[in-house]
Amino acid sequence: MSKQLKGDNVVEVYDTTLRDGTQGEGIWLSCDDKLRIAKRLDQLGVTYIEGGWPGSNPKDVEFFEKARDMEWEHALIAAFGSTRRKDTAPEDDGNIQALIQSQAPVCTVFGKTWTLHVTDVLRTTLEENLRMIEDSVAYLIGQGRKVVYDAEHFFDGYKADPDYALETLAAAVRGGVDLLVLCDTNGGSMPWEIQEITRTVGSKVNARLGIHAHNDGGCGVANSIAAVKEGAMHVQGTSNGYGERCGNANLCVVIPDLELKLGKRCLPEGNLRQMYDFSHFVAEVINVSPNEREAYVGRSAFAHKGGVHVAALRRNIDSYQHVDPELVGNEMRVVVSELSGRGNLMSKAEDFGLDVENQEDVAGVLKDIKDLESRGFSFEAAEASVALMLKRADESYVAPFELVDYTTYVEHRQGRGMVTEATVKVRVNGNVFHTAAEGNGPVNALDNAFRKALTETYPEMAQFHLVDYKVRILDSESATGALTRVLIDTQSEFERWSTVGASTNIIEASWQALADSFEYGLLRYAEELAPQATKVNA
Repeated sequence: MSKQLKGDNVVEVYDTTLRDGTQGEGIWLSCDDKLRIAKRLDQLGVTYIEGGWPGSNPKDVEFFEKARDMEWEHALIAAFGSTRRKDTAPEDDGNIQALIQSQAPVCTVFGKTWTLHVTDVLRTTLEENLRMIEDSVAYLIGQGRKVVYDAEHFFDGYKADPDYALETLAAAVRGGVDLLVLCDTNGGSMPWEIQEITRTVGSKVNARLGIHAHNDGGCGVANSIAAVKEGAMHVQGTSNGYGERCGNANLCVVIPDLELKLGKRCLPEGNLRQMYDFSHFVAEVINVSPNEREAYVGRSAFAHKGGVHVAALRRNIDSYQHVDPELVGNEMRVVVSELSGRGNLMSKAEDFGLDVENQEDVAGVLKDIKDLESRGFSFEAAEASVALMLKRADESYVAPFELVDYTTYVEHRQGRGMVTEATVKVRVNGNVFHTAAEGNGPVNALDNAFRKALTETYPEMAQFHLVDYKVRILDSESATGALTRVLIDTQSEFERWSTVGASTNIIEASWQALADSFEYGLLRYAEELAPQATKVNA
């Protein structure tokens, strides 16, 4: 039996990612994907998980077959469907019977509220539509199901004919339902309209109210909050706001807003701290890039770039943050760029465990960063390069290697096709290593030759794996002579880091990023191994 939150201050969370979310363009989930997300939603502690529409496709039928044999700690599984067809009894309606056959404990049915849909889409009478609603709800409740009634297009329907819209709700109540969800299906209502209409409905119907908002006007979250302010105690939406057209209300924003701003309870105690990881987990399963500028759960939600802002934050952490990022499992980040002040670099030095006492060194690095960014570098996503600049500002710093020279060439050889080779000469501890290697392109050949030159002294080089290589053309009007920026991401057993290079020569830009990547990796490897060596020697 699932553990449901109780109390007057609780707002039920109904997640419809597995049905409404998959209606978003470019989003597809296998049955196993849906089950993975459902289990993660249950761990988060939502009240309802809508698994799909069992009357619409075999995959949703499979989901409910598998879900019924699984243990659910917090959530109730809901099956979605429509009211019965016109002039058809519920027991003879395939859609209604599919809901029953799903064996889901909760059945969510939607009915028509807007007269336009009744006459033009269903092509039936207003009276028959009311009977369809009442009959469907009563039948499902009679079959032992908990019923959630979704009043589709409610706000548009209310604006067109408020009396009839209210009659449709009354029909659902006569059928025995105790939860009426007011749907802004076209997503075009404004928050003040949602507030006024929800307030009016609350004074006229004897049932609990919920809200189901879409985001076509950019107000999905705001409209959900507005409805709760007027008494709605049930909120529907999707993880990360996925959904048809512009998406649904984003529960990864709605839930923190309700808990942190309105003092409502949506999740079990402490589970709000899962929100950042949960959001990124769902994005990974769906195979879409996370929106890193999303409120609360985006990586940039608490990232600070302006020098004035960072200086203030170093004096008082609340000066430029509306909540503590740890409350949603996120973290504050300081970004370094041409807009930075000394505080940005001091914060970054602290992040990397660097003891930078000389303010003149910091000022010099800051000047270098501003100069380099004016020439095409970007250090926002290349924090390892920033750490190296701070390290190099210390006169006592000794780099693990020194470049002497390198060459690359590409040629077409008869019988072999394209051949690329690079040679690298580096100085390590006074010794010069001169190596050559082939590759599938000039950067790959340079990478291979560089590794060969360093591996004899630093066998840990084998632990450094290039996991991403990004090239950006900065002035496309210069065509093949354009300024080019290269970002390289590298992974070791300890961490992942990013470095940058920029030049009108893509090989030089790549070399700069590659050299920084290896230098930073060797330094970090030494730092991680030093405590282990001390422990062994002791």
